[in-house]
Amino acid sequence: MSLLLLAAAEAESVLGKKPQILAIIGTVLFLVFVIELVRRRRLVERYALLWIAAAIVLVIFAAWEGALEAVADALGIVSPPNALFLIGLGTVFVLALHFSVAFSRLSEETKILAQELARLDREQRRIRKGGLGGERDVVIETAETGSANGDPGGDA
Repeated sequence: MSLLLLAAAEAESVLGKKPQILAIIGTVLFLVFVIELVRRRRLVERYALLWIAAAIVLVIFAAWEGALEAVADALGIVSPPNALFLIGLGTVFVLALHFSVAFSRLSEETKILAQELARLDREQRRIRKGGLGGERDVVIETAETGSANGDPGGDA
């Protein structure tokens, strides 16, 4: 009976090595792919650090057999694959929030740049027409002189 248990445990460990080797190869290839994207300047270093860190964590989980069980035990989760899904879901949530913040910031910057471009384009057209193109100049009264457009006479 003990020989049967020993053979079953040995068969289980042999079957467990092949998926582990495939996981290590897959995560290392992912890490190399991210580094290649950075090298070709297709991925900004700011985001590359995030993806490289994720790939290194995946390599650790793939190479160290007890890592996922230790994390599951620390989180109080019975099944290690459930811990992996929880960690993955949390990571996706944080990434989505991060990219939403970045997208909002870029949208605001794009709006400001479009407004600045329109202002510069209007100014350039006015300069080309010599200021007599039918467009009205903005009148700004100064508090010091009380005059408009630099006219020292005031409201004449």
